[in-house]
Amino acid sequence: MESKRQQKMASLLQQELAAVLQRDLPHLFGGGLAPGISAVNVTPDLGQARVYLSLLLGKDAEARLAAVFDNAKEIRLALAKRIRKTARVVPELLFFHDDSAAEAAHMDGILGRLNIPPAPPEAGASQAVPGTSRPRLFNE
Repeated sequence: MESKRQQKMASLLQQELAAVLQRDLPHLFGGGLAPGISAVNVTPDLGQARVYLSLLLGKDAEARLAAVFDNAKEIRLALAKRIRKTARVVPELLFFHDDSAAEAAHMDGILGRLNIPPAPPEAGASQAVPGTSRPRLFNE
């Protein structure tokens, strides 16, 4: 469980990293879409931050992820300039690909293709409360 301090730092890093990738360093992605930041987890000593990148939108996700890995120091430096008055130490950034949105879309597609027959009427459903479709729970 994260402390409030970790949560505050993670929230700050998520907001500022998104701004860095979209506004300060868009040239890293060759005019394409910058990856989104889906989550940030910070260690208790605030020394490392695990940044989960969402690369669902746009093409060439591998190239964008490689651009982030290749320019990690430049990203950290731009982040340091943005949070220098808020945080004492800028954590080391560890980037990970977050494919949970793609997995959710895949599972949604699978569930959408299922052919589920309607449930048969139950025997207790004939004792419905008059004027409603609810079954009677207690004998009155």
